[in-house]
Amino acid sequence: MKLSHFPLLAVLINQLFGFAMPTPASAESLYDLTVRSLEGEEVKLSELRGKVSLVVNTASKCGFTPQYEGLEALYKRFSPLGFTVLGFPSNDFMAQEPGDSKQIREFCQRNYGVSFPVFEKGSVKGAEKQPVYQFLTASGEFEGDPGWNFVKFLVDKNGKVRARYASMKKPEDPEVIAKIEELLKE
Repeated sequence: MKLSHFPLLAVLINQLFGFAMPTPASAESLYDLTVRSLEGEEVKLSELRGKVSLVVNTASKCGFTPQYEGLEALYKRFSPLGFTVLGFPSNDFMAQEPGDSKQIREFCQRNYGVSFPVFEKGSVKGAEKQPVYQFLTASGEFEGDPGWNFVKFLVDKNGKVRARYASMKKPEDPEVIAKIEELLKE
């Protein structure tokens, strides 16, 4: 296990020994991080460098769960142009993602035909926040933990957050589509 998986320990070591250890929140790019797939395999997000990514915290038993359909439609429409959707299941909000990895995969495929990458369930807020969300919510105009499921972070080809959309903003909203198209042209 890497020290970066324990951000508080990394900060303590930094303070005690006076040197900087890389932490997810200080990563230069989303694509500097490594995550685990639903099947538990390590995935280096560096493989996505050069693509535009929409990162979404998902849940199977939420009023916004039907957004999986719009996310899949975006993925199918724009993936040939260098776009991907990255799903990060979380049980942080009213226990709306109680399933294990197998149950999540089956639910997503059976109900919404999800073919975009979905990763290991983890926290997107607070002290237990997973590294991707430590990075996404670290600073700038997009700072702050998601307040609910299906918050969307749009990341450019270099791994920088360029837009954030609330849960209520549907994936197929013209504003979201226009921003994806803009970033794909950059």
